[in-house]
Amino acid sequence: MIFTGKRYNDYGSFIKLHFGERVQKISLDIGFSCPNRDGSKGFGGCTYCNNNTFNPDYCEPQKSIKQQLEQGIVFFSKKKRYTKFLAYFQAYTNTYSDFESLKKMYEEALSVDGVVGLVIGTRPDCISDEIINYLDELSKTYFISLEFGVESTNEKTLLNVNRCHTFEETKATFEKCKNKGFHLGAHIIIGLPGESKKELLNHAFEISKLPIDTLKLHHLQIVKNSVMAVQYKRNPINFNLFSSEEYIHFISDFISYLRPDIIIERFISEAPHDLLIAPKWNKLKNFEVVAKIDKCLVEKNLWQGKNYPKLSN
Repeated sequence: MIFTGKRYNDYGSFIKLHFGERVQKISLDIGFSCPNRDGSKGFGGCTYCNNNTFNPDYCEPQKSIKQQLEQGIVFFSKKKRYTKFLAYFQAYTNTYSDFESLKKMYEEALSVDGVVGLVIGTRPDCISDEIINYLDELSKTYFISLEFGVESTNEKTLLNVNRCHTFEETKATFEKCKNKGFHLGAHIIIGLPGESKKELLNHAFEISKLPIDTLKLHHLQIVKNSVMAVQYKRNPINFNLFSSEEYIHFISDFISYLRPDIIIERFISEAPHDLLIAPKWNKLKNFEVVAKIDKCLVEKNLWQGKNYPKLSN
């Protein structure tokens, strides 16, 4: 584990070590869709999804990539003096197009002053060898991170939330992408319906087998205008949502089962209050949750990797 002053590898320290300073991500919405949304593999999208939950005001698909980035840079520069930025292709599936179109979009982003790299969010069933090789080549000059929505390592759960891909496909995609010049990331949702605590902890073991550099953890949030919002209203008993204290204690345990070198980018989701149905957690901010997790790890004498790989025994 890289020593950062915390009991886990935190993303902020990783970025500072890599760039020598803080770097801000600028979210982009290019107007992509998803194969489980447009009919090629399914309809309706993932049951928990409403992409408006993480799109800032400047992030509108009718604006060009350059406009979104420049407005985002102005927005964040008002708060702190950033000189370096990462273009974050965030909304929906950002490799779900033909190669030439994607290449043009990525290069438009990299042409903006101050942009030093790309973070590309996508699905494990929407990445071609051509794109993988192209990003590998780009990584010789720029910081490139390719992040896959894993969401669950449980096949039944993936089926229930309408992901329209399997965990076996996820593992195969990571195998194709390993040993390239770009960074590999995974996203996982903690608390999807039907998953026991044992199954949730097992995600740590399965995720640790993947050749990932970074991990984003999201607690399940029920948001308006999602399929899951309707399911929750009809049958709330099917959902076992974490209270903030339960989640903090669970994540502290989860961290201890993770592979020690994985960089943890985030611990929670942060849906806008006007879209959030449950759980509300009394409007706890991300930094407050992080501070509570840090404290809990000390109290329980846990650290990242302490129990790795005991879960497999």
